Amino acid sequence: MPNLEQQLEIIKRGSIEVINEAELLNKLEKSQKSGKPLIVKLGADPTAPDLHLGHSVVLRKLRDFQDLGHEVHFLIGDFTSRIGDPTGKTKTRPPLTEKEIQDNAKTYAEQVFKILDRSKTKIRFNSEWCSQLSGVDMIKLAGQMNVARMLEREDFKNRYTSGQSISIHEFLYPLIQGYDSVAMKADVEIGGQDQRFNLLVGRDLQKNAGMLQQVLVLLPLLEGLDGKDKMSKSLGNAIGITENPKDMFGKIMSIPDTLMEKYFEYLTRVPSMTYKKLIASSPRDAKIMLAKEIVTLFHSEESGIKEEKNFVNQFSKRNFDQAEAEELFAGTDRPLSKALVEWKLCSSASEAKRLLQQGGCKLIHGEEIVTLKEDASTSDLKVGQLLKVGKKKLFRLK
Repeated sequence: MPNLEQQLEIIKRGSIEVINEAELLNKLEKSQKSGKPLIVKLGADPTAPDLHLGHSVVLRKLRDFQDLGHEVHFLIGDFTSRIGDPTGKTKTRPPLTEKEIQDNAKTYAEQVFKILDRSKTKIRFNSEWCSQLSGVDMIKLAGQMNVARMLEREDFKNRYTSGQSISIHEFLYPLIQGYDSVAMKADVEIGGQDQRFNLLVGRDLQKNAGMLQQVLVLLPLLEGLDGKDKMSKSLGNAIGITENPKDMFGKIMSIPDTLMEKYFEYLTRVPSMTYKKLIASSPRDAKIMLAKEIVTLFHSEESGIKEEKNFVNQFSKRNFDQAEAEELFAGTDRPLSKALVEWKLCSSASEAKRLLQQGGCKLIHGEEIVTLKEDASTSDLKVGQLLKVGKKKLFRLK
């Protein structure tokens, strides 16, 4: 077991802020002396059916705590999902239906074990205690926070000053999230940096309840495939942790080079000296290593090796005959731009034409590679040839 200073360094690695370090060190010391593990909390509202790599940043930090002997309580916010987390939103978030909440919660509970140690994890639902709150309890809870403090939140302040409505129930969200920490007797809470306000409310409510305050470990938000916005299923820039190895590898290879260091740091255990040196000397090889590491983490080492080999064959060595390709039936003669939409490879005729204009469709036969033009038709496609669409999709014509 690492000494206390080493434990602190492991916990701080990759974090944006720890509130506060002295309290954390004290909790770690007491835990070590008593043999009683800390309760480490992470809450997640089941707003979508699948977790993505952005979620895995906080999950990996939870795993750090587990490896140090502590107990993770993964909280599924089935109650708070009925309100909708207003964090970062410019308008009121629509609540989910009960069925959506339950369906999503089931998948969350299983997906977290791709990273967490099942034997050191408890899955909790905040409906356990929140559903028991009476009207009087809710009023007492609301009385522990004033409106001025709520308007310190950047998103609420922006909506207020711009005349956007803020519903009263949205003010309740951080209070209920904070109350979760009281009910769970959390020693530590992990969260993204955008959750800072809500997690601080948890500390305040614990103090008001006469409890020791939880320590907060805040982690950075991971940008998605576009390299700009926070990774989110709703923005279409996410990489799901349950995606098949081929798609996961391909999506990692499509991220901007500027994101590589961040992905290496927060999603892998590759030493910084190793990946920084490789990024500087060969960005393509660095990205292949990154994709392989992530596929290995969420699937298996065998899958990582297989997808690396397939990618190199398919896109790097132009050894297309050995590359995996889906079968595609060309069908009757018609403009290729129309066929691309029918095959659901483009969302519209204009997108298909733009793809062709940019040289995004190539016909491959042996060593010969032909770039298809805007006026190409399906009659140009021959059985046995390969059709490469965009950067990642490869089809064998039949």
